[in-house]
Amino acid sequence: MAEKLKGKKVAILATDGFEQAELTEPRKALEQAGATTHVVSPKTGTIKGWNKTDWGESVKVDKALDQARVSDYDALVLPGGVLNPDHLRMEPKAVAFVKEFAQSGKTVAAICHGPWTLIEAGVVKGKTMTSWPSVKTDLMNAGARWVDEKVVADGNFVTSRKPDDIPAFSQKVIEEIADGVHLKAAS
Repeated sequence: MAEKLKGKKVAILATDGFEQAELTEPRKALEQAGATTHVVSPKTGTIKGWNKTDWGESVKVDKALDQARVSDYDALVLPGGVLNPDHLRMEPKAVAFVKEFAQSGKTVAAICHGPWTLIEAGVVKGKTMTSWPSVKTDLMNAGARWVDEKVVADGNFVTSRKPDDIPAFSQKVIEEIADGVHLKAAS
């Protein structure tokens, strides 16, 4: 497993209010599989997590969004939390980054409220996806088919519902990046 993603780079797009476990746990799994991860944010310095019911730990930003290029990464992870994706979907550069990633054919993984940024990017129409239950109607209104499952893969998207689903989410994200099937299809 440690070599499965050797040489792969994964961007984790987040800002203040990310659900702590939805960033730290997938990141740990990706790094254990050999990937290099970068926390990318509209902010520089650090961003503060949300840990279930209160503010959590801060995480170092590895790359400012202004400096990040889709071509530098093999995949994108969008953690949830309510505040994080709500702020990101109001940030034109974040929305453009997500849209370019989605259109590249590279793996894009979103958990919990993370699909809000995908909705804002206009890339969910026709996709089967899952999310935190309160995002269900938003996804359906944007043209996605919503299902209540731990993890769903459709095209280059991987989506998941909540922190309890992180193990299944992380495993599926690793599989999708390792397979690289979507890149071949997009080429």
